[in-house]
Amino acid sequence: MADVEAELREQFTDAFKGASYPVNNQMDLVPALPNGPGTKFQAGDVTLTAMEMAAKLGGHQEFPYEDVESLVDDVIAGLKAEDVL
Repeated sequence: MADVEAELREQFTDAFKGASYPVNNQMDLVPALPNGPGTKFQAGDVTLTAMEMAAKLGGHQEFPYEDVESLVDDVIAGLKAEDVL
């Protein structure tokens, strides 16, 4: 799973680095996504849309985020907590 995690981390970083930081909520991230809420992230046998991630990770994120690294760290931790990773 380490390769899947690394690949997803890279995809999330690429997708969310264009957001205007600090981001105060999930909606602040939508304009940065190439396909909005329908943006797909895929690695190994894990496939998630941004909308699915928002639904699963709401309780794992602590907004505001000052930078993309801390946001992606929490996304990865949330996916692990939800047994997605």
